[in-house]
Amino acid sequence: MNTPPINIVLGVIGFDCHSVGNKILEAFFTEQGFKVTNLGVMVSQEEFLQAAIETGAKAILVSSLYGHGEIDCVGLREKCREQGLDDILLYVGGNLVVGKTPFEQVEAKFKAMGYDRVFGPDCDLATVARLLREDLAARQRAD
Repeated sequence: MNTPPINIVLGVIGFDCHSVGNKILEAFFTEQGFKVTNLGVMVSQEEFLQAAIETGAKAILVSSLYGHGEIDCVGLREKCREQGLDDILLYVGGNLVVGKTPFEQVEAKFKAMGYDRVFGPDCDLATVARLLREDLAARQRAD
């Protein structure tokens, strides 16, 4: 018996219009067997939430390449909770801050905002997919 694909939502947050990486992520996660709802670029937090609700997504993957993720991403976890998406996984990746901040500091900052995983612009997508599956399985076991 085949299990249905897991729904995920992805997009580029805020006023960021970098689209190439977004298309790469869509193709990669689709090939990995996920059902991808790609919101494209310049996506608001509310659009992420609405898409997650409409599709029954188990994860939201937020990307930002223009360095303002720190501003655009704050408060998303709280908005998820307000919408009843307490258990949704939040992943964020890309060039998330302006300047040469060590990744460990960037990761700590975004985890403090409620993101489950934080990735730099040079992350290995196979690792991201593996972690996503592991995190989803852990959430399922916890339910």
